[in-house]
Amino acid sequence: MSAITTHVLDTSRGRPAQNVAIVLEWVEGGASHVLGRGATDADGRLRELLPAGQPVQPGTYRLTFHTGAYFAASGVDAFYPEVAILFEVRAAGEHYHVPLLLNPFGYSTYRGS
Repeated sequence: MSAITTHVLDTSRGRPAQNVAIVLEWVEGGASHVLGRGATDADGRLRELLPAGQPVQPGTYRLTFHTGAYFAASGVDAFYPEVAILFEVRAAGEHYHVPLLLNPFGYSTYRGS
């Protein structure tokens, strides 16, 4: 399993959000570097953002969720075309799970387990 994972739940439907495109970046100084990308599965999860066994290093990371395309595919008008979550890794070697609770007009996130 990747050291960084995510899970997207569509709270307006009470279901996992399938096929949400996601990009993981390392952010340093004003630059960013893409580390991984993918889309959520039928359970709303993206388990392989980084190669299995690759530890994360301390620093700032960004997960960008392409939520506008997800809602547009269902014919839903949404306010946020994308959601970017910046988070800080302080301890190398830990697992970081960053869920996103999503609806067309709002979102919430937290550090999961």
